[in-house]
Amino acid sequence: MQALRGLVAEGVIHAVPEIARDQVQPASIDLRLGTRAFRIRASFLPGETHRVAERLDEFAMHEIDLRPGAVLEKGCVYLVPLMESLRLPTGIRAVANAKSSTGRLDLLTRVITDGGTEFDRVSEGYDGPLYAEICPRSFSVLVRPGMRLTQIRFRRGQARLDDAALSRLHDSEGLVDGPAVIGDGLGFSVDLMPESGDLVGYRAKPHTGIVDLDLIGHYPIADFWEDVRARAGRIILDPGAFYILVSREAVTIPPAYAAEMAPYLAMVGEFRVHYAGFFDPGFGHDTAGGRGARGVLEVRCHEAPFALEHGQIVGRLVYERMAELPERLYGQEIASNYQGQGLKLSKHFR
Repeated sequence: MQALRGLVAEGVIHAVPEIARDQVQPASIDLRLGTRAFRIRASFLPGETHRVAERLDEFAMHEIDLRPGAVLEKGCVYLVPLMESLRLPTGIRAVANAKSSTGRLDLLTRVITDGGTEFDRVSEGYDGPLYAEICPRSFSVLVRPGMRLTQIRFRRGQARLDDAALSRLHDSEGLVDGPAVIGDGLGFSVDLMPESGDLVGYRAKPHTGIVDLDLIGHYPIADFWEDVRARAGRIILDPGAFYILVSREAVTIPPAYAAEMAPYLAMVGEFRVHYAGFFDPGFGHDTAGGRGARGVLEVRCHEAPFALEHGQIVGRLVYERMAELPERLYGQEIASNYQGQGLKLSKHFR
């Protein structure tokens, strides 16, 4: 966090209006929507030789003023210039990802840059604006300037733990409350046999009202979600449907580390596991006697119905060393809607 404030002070990341103090999180900086959006006919990457503004001439359908509030419609694709820009020095690169609430709303949000050839990745030396591509998949949403749907992290050198280092960290910290499945990260599985009852998740309803992203604890769950109940530790995922499930394991992220949720190999099933899979330092570290917190899984099934079984490995956590110990940890000094979570929808539902 201290290093992030240093990057702000040095102008590595800068914005109009200036970056607010509460945008700086333990391992990331929140990015804010600007005042306008463009409805575009297709998702795109600008390519090495083009600026995003140049490609907008090709893809934009119309411009939307976000200042009075605007609805981004389900199934449509939008591009929003962000308030923040980057001026990355040599040796520092950046990675963006959607915030937790964004992913739990099935709100596909990715960052692109001038000359970009990948989503959510910014090369060292980049000097230019940032844009958010937004595609609401399950619910239409009401947005306004300044809303924070994405966050950005900065990397210097090689911070990722290999399997040997991850094994040593688990031996000393107890990263999960059970046997650790380690292979290109820490494996985690799905919980389809809860200790009580048979409710294992939620499925987004196909026809709902609008979600105003400023309204917290406002919407009845039943208006937007169907209960998902397991029989004998199994559910069938329907193609095109979006689910909120929960990991079987309780996970701990020690204070000197952060972790990213990576989808499991595509060959094991026709589904995607997450949109927003970043875990801050301290996640699960000071809950339930230090035994961790379970990870919420954002699951979308693809081409064919798929039988998901209790305990099936569905993803992995990739741990990274922090450059320094954050002065504040997730869920302690920083208020969080998701620390100590179990099965939990986004903060907009009551």
